[in-house]
Amino acid sequence: MVFAAGCGNGGIKDAKNYPIENFTFTSHEGKEFGMSDLEGKVWIADFVFTNCADVCPPMTANMAKLQEKVKDEGVENVEFVSFSVDPAVDSPQVLKEFGEKFHVDFNNWTFLTGYSQEEIEKFALENFKTLVKKPQEGDQVIHGTDFYLVDQSGTMVKYYSGFKDVPFDDIIKDIKTLQ
Repeated sequence: MVFAAGCGNGGIKDAKNYPIENFTFTSHEGKEFGMSDLEGKVWIADFVFTNCADVCPPMTANMAKLQEKVKDEGVENVEFVSFSVDPAVDSPQVLKEFGEKFHVDFNNWTFLTGYSQEEIEKFALENFKTLVKKPQEGDQVIHGTDFYLVDQSGTMVKYYSGFKDVPFDDIIKDIKTLQ
């Protein structure tokens, strides 16, 4: 993977500034959800799947912790978006049940599916510069473990570890910088 440094975004150090293409997928509620729903909002994205044997449960727990910290800080107008990397398995109902296990607040956290495996692999690589790959054998999907900060205009500004040593305070500081 190649990561090029951007010229900065709202005072964020080492901003990447990758534009996210317009998308409309299917939410955990079975409704259309896309860039138009996120317009004017700062959002945090990640890539997970419900059948994940290792990194997705702690990533989702960390995202839930971040969601709670954002709320505790009184930061508003922030959305959380989890893209399933296993859309053949992760139906809206399966995603909703997965989120419920982590006590997520669905008011500002949306789990997405409703695309082909090929589409999510291409979308992740072209927009977030991250690998998603479902091997021919087995039921596990290879994917990155980062959280992605996206600004109000749909530009991916920065990414952070979402698995271990999550820099919660840095993420909240950067969210506040964008607002």
